Amino acid sequence: MKNITLQRLELRNFKGVKSFNLEVHGENVKVFGDNATGKTTLFDAFVWLLFDKDSQNKKDFSIKTLKNGKELHGLEHEVEAAFTVGDRKLILRKVFSEKWTKKRGGAEKQFSGHTTDYYIDGVPSKKKDFTDQVAAIVDEEVFKLLTSPTYFNEQLHWQKRRNTLLEICGDITEDEVISSNKDLTKLPSILQGRSIENHRKVILARRAEINKELDKIPVRIDEIEHNLPNIEGLNKMDLERQIELTTSGIEEKQDLISNIRNGNAIALKQREIQEIEMELLQIKQDHDAGSKDDIYKLKAKIQEEKSNISLLESKQSNLRQQKRFNDDSISSVDNKLQNLREKWFEINKQEFVHNDECECPTCGQSLPEEQVAASREKALAQFNLQKSKSLEDIDVTGKREKANRDALLEKNNKLTNEYESICKQITEKQSHLNKLDEQLISLENSVVDIMDNKQYTAKVQEKIDKSSELDKLRSSAQTSIQEVENEARALKNKRVSLQSELAQFAAVDQSKRRIDELMDQEKELAAEFEKLEHELYLTEEFIRSKVNLLEEKINSKFKYARFKLFEQQINGGLTETCETLYEGVPYSGGLNNAARINVGLDIINTLSEHFGVSAPIFVDNSEAVTRLINVNSQVVQLVVSETDKILRVEYPNHKEAI
Repeated sequence: MKNITLQRLELRNFKGVKSFNLEVHGENVKVFGDNATGKTTLFDAFVWLLFDKDSQNKKDFSIKTLKNGKELHGLEHEVEAAFTVGDRKLILRKVFSEKWTKKRGGAEKQFSGHTTDYYIDGVPSKKKDFTDQVAAIVDEEVFKLLTSPTYFNEQLHWQKRRNTLLEICGDITEDEVISSNKDLTKLPSILQGRSIENHRKVILARRAEINKELDKIPVRIDEIEHNLPNIEGLNKMDLERQIELTTSGIEEKQDLISNIRNGNAIALKQREIQEIEMELLQIKQDHDAGSKDDIYKLKAKIQEEKSNISLLESKQSNLRQQKRFNDDSISSVDNKLQNLREKWFEINKQEFVHNDECECPTCGQSLPEEQVAASREKALAQFNLQKSKSLEDIDVTGKREKANRDALLEKNNKLTNEYESICKQITEKQSHLNKLDEQLISLENSVVDIMDNKQYTAKVQEKIDKSSELDKLRSSAQTSIQEVENEARALKNKRVSLQSELAQFAAVDQSKRRIDELMDQEKELAAEFEKLEHELYLTEEFIRSKVNLLEEKINSKFKYARFKLFEQQINGGLTETCETLYEGVPYSGGLNNAARINVGLDIINTLSEHFGVSAPIFVDNSEAVTRLINVNSQVVQLVVSETDKILRVEYPNHKEAI
């Protein structure tokens, strides 16, 4: 167990307290004072020193001294505390000051912010080192839980209170809960690996979907019933028989129309016209058989000759393009040869140059003449060798390029000969083509038009006469056909009306089937909803059983405090909560101040044992408690006393008052 005790707490210019030194010496003390004398300020100073917050866990509070509602400037606001942490002595001090600076060109200093200075055992420290030192003593959240009887119940969110209790007592596994209640034996197979919470979400979401569907089904059924066709007075079998008879009548009318159109006189006249058309075709074929065949053959020859000329012209174009490419290559080779000649002459006229005044690079003395001569002969041989090699390389390259140029010239000669040959062929074929065109014009002028053929024109007139006779026959038959068509149209309209009435029976059958489907769906959804309700009940029973086990386990850790971890809802469901009770009275509803303080102290006892830390407890409004319960920590009681206009400290152990 780590024991933390307060030895001394000293304030200067802190929240209106100009100077106060609380000597505690690690003992329990009572601090008496009237309202607004600074009792709570002691606790605020204690918490601010450690965590930059007040006793209500607020960070944005003012520590400056006020006069007539305005802050007094130029003061240092300071809190210092001496602790015993186990066997170690520790002094922490924090000073909050205003920062005044003189701007360039200004005569007076101006307020520019605040600074905070930190000290550990009297040594100036950085904020991080100070914060780390405090954290090394105890965690901030744990420290607040252990130093204020009201912090757990009044400042901690109920979910954090619940988590803290579970941390102290340990949670209960699903298997333990299920084994404690025989009604929950089927729950694992229902959960299928999900957590209780997640499965409840699935149930509630699905239940909401089912409710929506169940609400829609009666509306859909009502809509279908409202739109049902009225088949009262209709007979389905009678309608089917009438449709069959009407269809038979329509077919008879269509056969009658066909017979009228295909009468013997009309059919005979149509056959005569067909025979005349066959004779006209034969006359035309005989007329065209002579001269037109010659024209077709001549046109084929002309087309063939044009194709040959086109092919030769294409070859001619390719030859021109090849020669143009070769000419460009020859020009490029000529340029290279010219450059090689210039380079050869430039290298050939180069002469050997050598500096005979040679000196030793190490000592600076002139070299012997024999060494100079040897060096000169070696350099001359190297120069001649390099010059000879360069000229030889140019000769080799020049010969290669010359050979390439000669080959290109040879190709151009061949291309020129081939080009001239093709030009000659094109000229010959063009001359032949001109002769064929003249023959075609002469042959076409000699062809006789078919309409100049007397036999053909006579047959054309005979077809016109026969067609006129056919139109007269059809005109007389058309009147009869029109009457039959009107009768058939009336029968078709009647059949459409009968089919429309018969379709109403199919619509009624389909609607009834849809209603049956919706009613079956409604039954299935209702059964599924009932199943989900049972699963929801089991999850609630699980929570109820778990909470009962948890409450027993948690409450066994406390002497006076009891905890309610779930709330029964109006619909029978359960919702998680964390309410502290004392003798059945909720902390937040009706519990008096004395009971709240003692319940808070009871909680601190258990938390202190769990975390292995005891810290100074500040009990504000302590005058409301006749007797505090026994605690294992140092206690600083803050007591309202109207007669004490300045703070007074009393040490209960030896009744010494300051």
